[in-house]
Amino acid sequence: MKTLPATLSFSIYACSFLVGGVLMGFEMLGSRYLFPYFGGGIGTWASLISTVLCALAIGYFAGSAIVARHPTQRAIALAILIAAAYLACVPATADPVMETILNSLGDGPSATLLASTALLLVPLTLLGTFSPIAVSLLTRSADEAGRVAGLVYGVSTIGNVVGTLLTTFLLIPTVGSRAITYYFAVVLAVCAGALLLNPIKRSA
Repeated sequence: MKTLPATLSFSIYACSFLVGGVLMGFEMLGSRYLFPYFGGGIGTWASLISTVLCALAIGYFAGSAIVARHPTQRAIALAILIAAAYLACVPATADPVMETILNSLGDGPSATLLASTALLLVPLTLLGTFSPIAVSLLTRSADEAGRVAGLVYGVSTIGNVVGTLLTTFLLIPTVGSRAITYYFAVVLAVCAGALLLNPIKRSA
């Protein structure tokens, strides 16, 4: 049976909130990266939202596969850390990538979908693995599985709301998009570090 330290349990829930915030915050920020090249119309938003949903679906499936094999806090920490590294590279690479897509495909649906995919798919897929693995780590018996899943996804959704509003109404008007991206990368790196502080102890 696994014994989850209280500090690790708290870290998982806290990271669920923060990862949820970064996830939706970066989606909102994605519109700022795409706007100079593809505009901010409904087509751009449809591409962004579709990409986010696809990334989450892939992440949930991947997370469930990890749960079936070797669910540990190190697995989600590694996924979050790679997502942080990806975000840290975005400010320097976004413009050349967007220009290449615009010059090759124009500004139609295929271009906005490809641009959204290049920007969001990898990091948000990695972040999408968090919740299934977190539920597995926090669940000690079948009886509490539903309660734990509800808590994890509820906390994550609150983070989604906070990340959306904070990014849209505070960060974007006052801080440059590239600086915000770096801040998000730092938040994710801190989350990854927090998940590695306390190992799960197993007892017979």
